[in-house]
Amino acid sequence: MSVEETKKQPGNSPVKETAALARTMIRAAQKGALGTVLQPTGHPYASLLLIATEPDGTPLLLISKLALHTKNLTADQRATLLIDATGLDADPLSGARITLIGEARPTTSATARRRYLERHPSAAGFVDFPDFSFYAFDIATAHYIGGFGRIIDIPGGDLLTDVAGADALIEAEPGIVEHMNADHADAIGLYATKLLGGAPGEWRMTGVDPEGCDLVLGARALRLPFAGRVTNGEEARKELVRLVGVARSQAA
Repeated sequence: MSVEETKKQPGNSPVKETAALARTMIRAAQKGALGTVLQPTGHPYASLLLIATEPDGTPLLLISKLALHTKNLTADQRATLLIDATGLDADPLSGARITLIGEARPTTSATARRRYLERHPSAAGFVDFPDFSFYAFDIATAHYIGGFGRIIDIPGGDLLTDVAGADALIEAEPGIVEHMNADHADAIGLYATKLLGGAPGEWRMTGVDPEGCDLVLGARALRLPFAGRVTNGEEARKELVRLVGVARSQAA
């Protein structure tokens, strides 16, 4: 959803407008800069990590206990996560970025492994090493900068997707993703190129949640929003069929 499209939504406040954009940024991020408290000096320590998300949008990290940032988190779970959406902008400082502020802690979530590996298949080579484990980044608040003069703080709750009542969708998600990638790769390509402006290529679907789905091609990720909230596999199917119809009409 573009800035202008978001502003047209009825009842949107500046915080809600920005939160909608920020949720898209987080879902589309492939990597981020994790800030932890360096032990024992207390200095800020930044490291580059791959990112995935839970169904509700909580960022997921896969990190080794041998890494310095993990040792820092063992002593102090406070952290920041910088997501840069400036891309290849000629003037990056005019682009959007967001710093998430909260705590990173180990998670035993049932969805963490499959969602992370769908997003980053290369991690399959080390995900089962005994020193690696998944961490969830619990967002307390966030600081969004959308260019010069466009700065706003966003409550952490506004950056999460409501998954209440969507257990059926979360359970059906692996099958939806597998089916779409195996049997409807052409539809995924149309979503990416006709609806989201992506380059042609072998796009994959990596996740589905009540607000939309995530598409990936190499290092590029895109977020496809749904027109309305979906809570089960049948509702998701109907929306994906509707969206491919829209994409085909644009391709005609």
